[in-house]
Amino acid sequence: MSANPAIPSFTGDASPYGGGDPYADYRTADFPFTQYVDLAARTLGAGVIAANDEFFAQRENLLVATPAEFDPEHFGHKGKIMDGWETRRRRGTGPDHPWPTAEDHDWALVRLGAPGVVRGIVVDTAHFRGNYPQAVSVEATSVAGAPTPEELLSDDVKWTTLVPRTAVGGHAANGFAVDVEQRFTHLRLNQHPDGGVARLRVYGEVVPDPKWLATLGTFDVVALANGGRAEDASNLFYSPASNTIQPGYSRKMDDGWETRRRRDNGNDWIRYRLVAQSQIRALEIDTAYLKGNSAGWASVSVKDGEDGEWVEVLPRTRLQPDTNHRFVLDTPAVGTHARVDIFPDGGISRLRLFGSLTDQGASQLAARRAELGA
Repeated sequence: MSANPAIPSFTGDASPYGGGDPYADYRTADFPFTQYVDLAARTLGAGVIAANDEFFAQRENLLVATPAEFDPEHFGHKGKIMDGWETRRRRGTGPDHPWPTAEDHDWALVRLGAPGVVRGIVVDTAHFRGNYPQAVSVEATSVAGAPTPEELLSDDVKWTTLVPRTAVGGHAANGFAVDVEQRFTHLRLNQHPDGGVARLRVYGEVVPDPKWLATLGTFDVVALANGGRAEDASNLFYSPASNTIQPGYSRKMDDGWETRRRRDNGNDWIRYRLVAQSQIRALEIDTAYLKGNSAGWASVSVKDGEDGEWVEVLPRTRLQPDTNHRFVLDTPAVGTHARVDIFPDGGISRLRLFGSLTDQGASQLAARRAELGA
């Protein structure tokens, strides 16, 4: 069980800011694990609940959804104001040893928005050029309920290393693939010995609590927060398909899924994996904030198992712009996957599939959670 740097060549210094576009020399890559949901997204309820130091820049900036911004003229009473989490410079014990020790480090505790298996982590040092950490490490734990920072830092809590202490680069997206098959609820990001990190992204698979879902009874069986996932889509030109199963209602046009304009007689689609085998009884298709570019028509199909046949549960139906459409199924549909087809193109903001786990689905989900040590 280990984590491997996805872009090891990006470790090292970044050039001082020379004016113009601050992202012109930013270093990044296409990380394969970004297909998964960001478990540390604020939209899922994640938060940075504590840090040992945030003298220059607040810890909460780590989880801001948008890329870090940089204003070269923005200074405050404590110094340069950075869009990230930045700690003060560490010092040694005295004039004979003014340097920090090898063990000295700063840390921030992150509560994941949805517990799950971590597949990859990005520690983004955007705009931190001469003040980024020499190295970072990431640990994770699983603690039920809503523990306090003091409880998480107690000797009773066991932490598992996801990213061993690894040198990182300044002004770069430092990516790490993770292959630890456990379910986690909290992370600890460590900076060695000090410095600044702009953003933290924690990509993985949501693993919900089957007892909680059983207690709810009817819930959204495709929602990200409940363990659903957008597996594939015909077109991702403007926005990711996973937006359609985010919590809450869309708040602006790019908070949904929109495709490029088609110039043929085809149609666009998204394929989803449900939390587990479920019985679907009702659904919603929302086109909020999509007005001149909403889908014209939509249909929904369900299949049971990877090799199952697609069965249409909602025939091709006219959609209105900027409208939430609700449908009650005449006959409940049982399946593990769902697909929404839009005609001919455009977009939807949200898809909700309301139902409950079957006995088989509940058993499989409980077994999966037990395998992950929860």
